[in-house]
Amino acid sequence: MAKKAENSTAGSIKIQYYRSMIGYAKKQKEIVKSLGITKLNQTVTRPDSPATRGIVAKVPHLLRIVSGE
Repeated sequence: MAKKAENSTAGSIKIQYYRSMIGYAKKQKEIVKSLGITKLNQTVTRPDSPATRGIVAKVPHLLRIVSGE
């Protein structure tokens, strides 16, 4: 797989939980909780890595990347 041009190996990203997980599959709820998010509209900072971005990509209807730092 080709490497991306963006800076995805260093720094951190802010992830916001912006939509309720009520009515979604249990697996999707576990994904949100695995990031340490417990409340609606909560923002957490996580390392910017392909794994973290992949987690957010699994539930884009619940999580969004606010800004990169």
